[in-house]
Amino acid sequence: MFVIASVTAFFLGLVAWNGFAADTGKTEVRLVAASVFLLVSAAFGYWAAQRIGRRIDTLHLSLKQASNGNFGVRITESGHNSFVEVYREFNELAEQMEDKMKWLQMRGEEYVMTESASNEAAVLEERKRLARDLHDTVSQQLFAIHMCASSLPKLQQVDRERADSVLEQLVNMSNLAQKQMRNFIAQLRPMELEGRTLYEALDKWFPDYCRQNNLQGELEWRMKEHLSEAMEHQFFLIAQEAMANVVKHAGASGCTLSIADNERQVVMILQDDGIGFKADEVKRGSYGLSTMQERAQKLGGAAEIWSKPGGGTRVKVTIPKMLRGSMSHE
Repeated sequence: MFVIASVTAFFLGLVAWNGFAADTGKTEVRLVAASVFLLVSAAFGYWAAQRIGRRIDTLHLSLKQASNGNFGVRITESGHNSFVEVYREFNELAEQMEDKMKWLQMRGEEYVMTESASNEAAVLEERKRLARDLHDTVSQQLFAIHMCASSLPKLQQVDRERADSVLEQLVNMSNLAQKQMRNFIAQLRPMELEGRTLYEALDKWFPDYCRQNNLQGELEWRMKEHLSEAMEHQFFLIAQEAMANVVKHAGASGCTLSIADNERQVVMILQDDGIGFKADEVKRGSYGLSTMQERAQKLGGAAEIWSKPGGGTRVKVTIPKMLRGSMSHE
């Protein structure tokens, strides 16, 4: 382009020289020729800069999309220029990353479902243990309460003082049974999907959980496609973990849980109106966030958290939809 610009400017300057040489002095001719040369060079320079700038912008935009998880982006290779090879290498890198992410998500889904299946035996064993404990504690307490309550009316007629003692025992046994029952409930594992879709499970669990914890909750569902079983499983567990953190730490009166998808990824956002916190007041490896990050990373995703004092807290989880396309093979 430099050679073309120089040659063109030279010939235009020569034409200007010949055209004005007969009527004007040498100084004026030289000024006109130099002006033509500079104008043509500047025009070619601007055109070349714009042309190169557009190609750099195309590469920058594609890199930005890839860094945001869109490994399906490709740059059209056209023309004969120095950027064609760069574009080709970028496309090859993006294709390799897309194949690797698909493989990672496939293995992650297999692991999640295997882990879920292996947990079923543990859940059954836990239920048996709870049944034994309930029989040995709360069940016997309730039986004793029933026996005392049944004898109380007659005992009040015969021995008022002893009846008052039995009544006091009833109160104590009922308090003990209530405490034992609360302990067992606290030991129960969180609710699973149990054969329902993610929307069905959240539509039942989320409002109940908010009501039990005096929260004004709003569920926003803007999904266009169905999710895989493993992805639904992970999103549900992450939602439970995030809501538990809201109840424990946020001091919020309301929250919004939204789940939406686009062409490349699924996004879940939980926003509360709680007290918030400074960025340096919570460690990135804290239990709640690290657990959510681990669950998202199993499927190639990520979990992030933003907060500021008095401005509430926002949790964002993104998981790419890498399995929608077929894997390429070399």
